[in-house]
Amino acid sequence: MDYKVDLRDVKFQLFEWLPTGKLLEAERYADWDAENVEMVLDEALKIAQQTLAPTNEDGDRIGAQWKDGQVTLPESFKGAYQTLCEGGWVSLINNPEYGGMGLPEVIGTAVNEFMFGANMALSLTVLLTRGAGYMIEKFGTDEMRKLYVEKMYSGEWAGTMCLTEPQAGSDVGATKTKAVKQDDGSYLISGEKIFITSGQQDLTDNIIHLVLARVPGAPPGTSGISLFLVPAVRVNPDGSLGEPNDVYCAGIEEKMGIHGSPTCSMVFGQNDQCKGWLIGEENKGMKLMFYMMNAARIEVGLQGSAMAGAIHQSAMEYAHQRLQTRHWTKFKDRSAPQVPIVEHPDVRRMLFTSKAYVEAMRALLMQTSYYIDMTRVTEGEERERYQSYVNVLTPICKAWSSHWGVMVCDTCLEVYGGYGYTREYPAEQYLRDAKIACIYEGTNGIQALDFVARKLPMNGGKPVRELLGMAEATFNKLKNDPQLMEPAWMLAAALKQMQTISKELMKRPDGMLITLLDAVPMLDMVGTILGAHFLLDQAIIAREKLQAILTERGVDPEDKKAYGELLANHPDAAFYHNKVQTAIHFAYRALPTVTAQAVAIRSGELAPMHAVI
Repeated sequence: MDYKVDLRDVKFQLFEWLPTGKLLEAERYADWDAENVEMVLDEALKIAQQTLAPTNEDGDRIGAQWKDGQVTLPESFKGAYQTLCEGGWVSLINNPEYGGMGLPEVIGTAVNEFMFGANMALSLTVLLTRGAGYMIEKFGTDEMRKLYVEKMYSGEWAGTMCLTEPQAGSDVGATKTKAVKQDDGSYLISGEKIFITSGQQDLTDNIIHLVLARVPGAPPGTSGISLFLVPAVRVNPDGSLGEPNDVYCAGIEEKMGIHGSPTCSMVFGQNDQCKGWLIGEENKGMKLMFYMMNAARIEVGLQGSAMAGAIHQSAMEYAHQRLQTRHWTKFKDRSAPQVPIVEHPDVRRMLFTSKAYVEAMRALLMQTSYYIDMTRVTEGEERERYQSYVNVLTPICKAWSSHWGVMVCDTCLEVYGGYGYTREYPAEQYLRDAKIACIYEGTNGIQALDFVARKLPMNGGKPVRELLGMAEATFNKLKNDPQLMEPAWMLAAALKQMQTISKELMKRPDGMLITLLDAVPMLDMVGTILGAHFLLDQAIIAREKLQAILTERGVDPEDKKAYGELLANHPDAAFYHNKVQTAIHFAYRALPTVTAQAVAIRSGELAPMHAVI
């Protein structure tokens, strides 16, 4: 399967919109400069296209196979995974002390878009391994760091996170897995975990599970959960592998998508011989696990964005090649030749709306990643401010990007017509693979509840006000702009709707119920407002760059013929032109939904609560 991405937009967002160059001046990133980072991006895309993408179809068609407790992956996955390990791609953003490259988070986000877009199923193993290794580095003992972290960052050993249980589902506080302390300081772990990504596979010699469990006498709910390191194969003091631990894969799920990613049911301690080691303190495990979960939630949003970006590029290529029907200006001329479907207005609408959402999702994820980087190079109040932005944006990254990732996949599948519904083209796999991002790491409904109940009122609402204040600043820059004033005023209207809705709900006697019922639309409203703000902010930069090209070439933009010739022959001019048009289109097509949702919320409609279901 081919994989394509809009590398020009990725680099624009990194180096022309975000101050990544300035970020690289920080002491933490002293080993990197913009030129080296661009080389990393180019090499990452090469790996994604030449190594990962060719294995994607195997992952879908052959998939993960389970037999007698062992999971095998497609043979092509093994070479691809080894290439990732040898190139250091597993630990791109991790600590160089343990073998990581030490790149900024925002660069990792760009690279991971390529990896997820090329083969999401295989890349999930890398995601979990990197995250589990970081958890051990941050919260484990010195001995744990010495034994495990470097081998996980290298990809020699893999990692998982084991939260969900059959009776608990998303209610992690209902965990029943037990952990009983032994005289040697270890714990005997017993229980079952389900939906464990890469819980068993044949890519690595060992898998390090991070398991949530309860010690005897622990308080109920999440306050009584502890976190344990449980290797599939025990590790000797010298770092060599010892005897197998009492960890068993009881089966894998037959899923709608990501067939190449084994989603395992794991049994710990069926023979009462499963050893685990406490990470942190007893009954503090959930707090620690949130570090990994929140990072994973941003990467899950990135999965939705990556699927959308990949299918959009694929649909664009198809639309330029597929001949069907006469040009719309010659529709009545039966002798007129067929034209590529990209010439048809409705197809152009589908493609351009998809493009706008892809670029808005990419901006949201990159901006959030940049804020994560700023928490690592600043201190005191400044650091706390950036961290508050990350806290607010995390559920939006996860839910908004995964939802609209699926919507873009659905739209782009229609560009193919009937062929999109067949396996002849990759569209249907992208759509199936994308859907899981709406569900795991906390469903989008749970993300929305977290957003309205915790993140909106956090710190007295200050972080949200400041983030939306940045959107208001964009409006103020453009409110009198001849070309962009109408999109800017639409942004202002959407902002007003969000602000008034929040105040009104606080005063209503049924405000809590309305908020819970409409949490998902409220998160979508904020995501859409931020997306419009990001695209308009980028349009300002793009227009300045375009004007510089026009001046250099001596082209008058009012001269339509000369301007059209420039766009046809100057890729950068066409790119900047499209950035402006993308912002305009998103404003007209997406921002009105904010007002529509506000009308529905303000009405206080409660039919779902009154219905007999």
